[in-house]
Amino acid sequence: MSHWLTQDQILLDSACPLPLGLPFTQAEAERLGVSRKQLRNLVARGLVRRVLQGVYAAAQAPTDLEFRARALNLVVSPSAVVVDRTAAWLHGVDILPRSAREVAVPVSVFQRPGTRCRRDGVASGERMLIPEDIVEIGGLLVTSPLRTAHDLGRLLWRFDALSALDQFVRLGVDFGALNMGVERYKGYRGVIQLRYLVPLADPRAESPAESALRLHWYDAGLPKPEPQWWVFDDRGVPIYRLDLALPELLFAAEYDGVEFHTSIEDSDHDDRRRRWLGESRRWVIEVFVNKDVYAPLADPGVRLRSGLARAKGRLGEGTSYPTMGPRATGRPRSEGHW
Repeated sequence: MSHWLTQDQILLDSACPLPLGLPFTQAEAERLGVSRKQLRNLVARGLVRRVLQGVYAAAQAPTDLEFRARALNLVVSPSAVVVDRTAAWLHGVDILPRSAREVAVPVSVFQRPGTRCRRDGVASGERMLIPEDIVEIGGLLVTSPLRTAHDLGRLLWRFDALSALDQFVRLGVDFGALNMGVERYKGYRGVIQLRYLVPLADPRAESPAESALRLHWYDAGLPKPEPQWWVFDDRGVPIYRLDLALPELLFAAEYDGVEFHTSIEDSDHDDRRRRWLGESRRWVIEVFVNKDVYAPLADPGVRLRSGLARAKGRLGEGTSYPTMGPRATGRPRSEGHW
């Protein structure tokens, strides 16, 4: 074991020869005296993380846009244009594959026709771009937010594609420009998907899984939902937001992700909220998890349609409760009395 690394160390410190706040390559680590075997051990222990394929950083290093640009500059040539998922990542839209937690994702770049990049860790191709499609960030050429949204909207799996569109609209991409630009891609691969998904884009979606669940909702033939719908207590205080809701019918769908819904405390919290919503406000809520949304043969539509039918049946019993309020303002879930 190196003199700068202890068995019970939680984070690297100033004794470590590696930079603590900057990205670095494997070659740089070796120049600083950290062998490939040591680097693999640091990654396995969680002291170093893979940022991109071929690029690493200390676990405590930042994740802001400046850091991302520095990381890309280590593996992208000055003449290349960063595109697709990598461009989205550089713009602050995290739409990397779900496997990115375990496997480093190749960097996606475009080169001029006839000059495709041949470098490990870089997925290169050729693409027709006009000057308006390219912006500069941190010394890198990258497709603009609008162009990146259009490309991901037509090239990704449709559930990820809608998430990308949602996030770019949330980032500030003009919806009118997003919609009007679709016909530019007539004849391009994926344009039919893009035409369908762009009108569904909604900045209120707060996670990729919520976007995917909303697309399943539309596929099931349900009416347009209200994302992040506030429910109020008897004093008119907003206390709980529903991921997707039909307020008039008191029906909602929720996605329980691993990050916030796996501990016993989280489960008890969710149970109390949903019990209150069902008993005091008569909401019918269907809850979905990762496999319900992303499994190859996932079909939440059956439960969505069944839940909607039960909600309509409850309303037919003749009892209603005040549930309507302003659209969600983006306040965090931790606010309120829950």
